[in-house]
Amino acid sequence: MRVAITGAAGFIGSHMVDRLLADGHEVIGIDSFDDYYAGKMRFLEPHLDDPSFKLEESSILDLPGLSTLFEGVDVVLHLAAQAGVRISVRDPMRSHQANVTGTLNVLLAARDRGVRRVVSASSSSVYGNAKSLPVRESDALVPVSPYAASKYAAEMYSRLFSELYGLETISMRYFTVYGPRQRPDMAIRIFVDRAMDGKRPQIFGDGEQSRDFTYISDVVEANYRAMTCPDPKGTGMNVCCGSTITVNQLVARILGIMGREDIEPEYLPPQPGDVDHTWGDNSLAKELMGWEPRVPIDEGLRRFVEWYGENREAHSSL
Repeated sequence: MRVAITGAAGFIGSHMVDRLLADGHEVIGIDSFDDYYAGKMRFLEPHLDDPSFKLEESSILDLPGLSTLFEGVDVVLHLAAQAGVRISVRDPMRSHQANVTGTLNVLLAARDRGVRRVVSASSSSVYGNAKSLPVRESDALVPVSPYAASKYAAEMYSRLFSELYGLETISMRYFTVYGPRQRPDMAIRIFVDRAMDGKRPQIFGDGEQSRDFTYISDVVEANYRAMTCPDPKGTGMNVCCGSTITVNQLVARILGIMGREDIEPEYLPPQPGDVDHTWGDNSLAKELMGWEPRVPIDEGLRRFVEWYGENREAHSSL
């Protein structure tokens, strides 16, 4: 299979490159290498001499460029995005351009080049502050941040391209993905990094907000299955562990794994746009793809702490 991956150098994208090449697929990696965070090229360096891998520095805002790159492609994994709720509150246009206009460009190029399927990265943030938990795909989508609104709009475009043009599409609603290579602005990495320096983890709010964390290898498997499952017909799908943990509990477990129970968290004011709780029902993913998560939170945290301890210096610029 010939697969194009947007955001190929990023957290999830680089892991997908690893998996697809290991399984014998041909991969076209597309990344703009923008200034949101530096040093991502090192994730792809092991594959640069692989004849099955082609890396293109290009933006999803370049529609003619995407159209050229998608020629002969079977599936597009659309993972490029402007991530982050807080940056979207500061700069809504940046999120809109990357996540809405960029997704529309990907869909247009895929349609015009005869791509069979587009698997897009969406987010649990589209649910907003859900009234009942765990959330199901049939629940109302009520975004409370520009980032969430941009993901909602991208999902609507994906569904419409399925209905209007017959392009197979699916939007993967990720619930807080974590693991090796995660972005430097993500909470688990920040907590671990500060604890390694003996600094107090900083928690926004009272720490009783809760999250459904999903380990990276489980997300990779979900994306892999989404490429070949029966036609999803524009479905938005939860990709989640199906369990929840408070931020206070998360920090306590991280400090326990690191043997730094002596460190007390520091509490800061809540951040605008953050939801109180995320918790997803993953029944649809099980039904449509036969997928279910394998890595529980304690095991995932142990893996990340070990990896980061071994790779911190190399990834300090990220």
